[in-house]
Amino acid sequence: MSSSAAHSSHSVPTAARDAGAAPGALSERHPHVPAEQLVAELVPPPRFDAVRFDTYIPDPDQPSQAEAVEVLRGFAASLGGPSPAGSGRRRWFRRSRPAAPRGPRGVYLDGGYGVGKTHLLASLWHATDAPPERKAFGTFVELTNLVGALGFQQTVRTLAGHRLLCIDEFELDDPGDTVLVSTLLGRLVDEGVALAATSNTLPGRLGEGRFAAADFLREIQGLADHFRPLRIDGEDYRHRGLPQAPAPFAEAEVVRAAQRTPGATLDAFPALLDHLATVHPSRYGALCEGVRAVCLTGLTPVPDQATALRLVVLADRLYDREVPVVASGRPFDALFGEDMLKGGYRKKYFRAISRLTALARDGETLVGSAGD
Repeated sequence: MSSSAAHSSHSVPTAARDAGAAPGALSERHPHVPAEQLVAELVPPPRFDAVRFDTYIPDPDQPSQAEAVEVLRGFAASLGGPSPAGSGRRRWFRRSRPAAPRGPRGVYLDGGYGVGKTHLLASLWHATDAPPERKAFGTFVELTNLVGALGFQQTVRTLAGHRLLCIDEFELDDPGDTVLVSTLLGRLVDEGVALAATSNTLPGRLGEGRFAAADFLREIQGLADHFRPLRIDGEDYRHRGLPQAPAPFAEAEVVRAAQRTPGATLDAFPALLDHLATVHPSRYGALCEGVRAVCLTGLTPVPDQATALRLVVLADRLYDREVPVVASGRPFDALFGEDMLKGGYRKKYFRAISRLTALARDGETLVGSAGD
């Protein structure tokens, strides 16, 4: 038996093989994303396609949330007017022609997981009066992948005519990528592109678990004057008043849900983790394309930090696409060890637990319908 055949057998849970009707598996997918598709997909993901400022419900006990909405509304309004491609430095950024203040030239949303930063960032994208091809929305890793696919200069030319660039989950844990994107943003600001970002960084630097906005601004050398940091306080909205995450299901229930759910995938969790190591994280969205549910058997704590960080990205892409998850084995809050939850990446792990828990709630109905 070849090694690939052995791996394929391992990736299908025993109960599914015995039933003779194994659904497709994420671990059998090898997505390729052409460069032109990377550019076309720089829009808010499906979960945030319909969000607007009016659909963001500020917590009355957290005044910073309502304040952020008002600041971002004003920021979107300030981006009105023509922005022809290749116009060079526009008057908003020129020092030679003083103009009345028009509000912040860039905004940076700083806050914990589950306070709605991505909702607000996507709302800003939707509220900005520009055609979709003149505004871009992507994660930090998607932006770095775009540079890798197009090259630095072509990426600058591609984005230079944009009115707004939104960057979700801005990373500071890879110095090389941070400098690359910082340089890119500097060039885009010179071209008149407005910027907005949310943080997804090492909270080991944070006092009281908060991101140090000054550290972010120092990393983006020369751009500090263009950003207004907005602190958004609050608890994780995904769990306000909701029941605890469902307990893991039996393997047979997971397999049955996968078999009876059109478009579902079924993977043994260890095999999926192995496969994620062979796919660049920027392609995890394509990995999930068209998937209606993800069914996983044999959840166990992830073995190391590199694997854990890949799982975080997958959780983000599943959440963006509103893909329910059904799983057996250990509960989601046991996937990351105590050392991980106390370490520098703990903010990412807690966000992943939060998002997977929300998707697990969505997956409960699939198990119920599978048992009918």
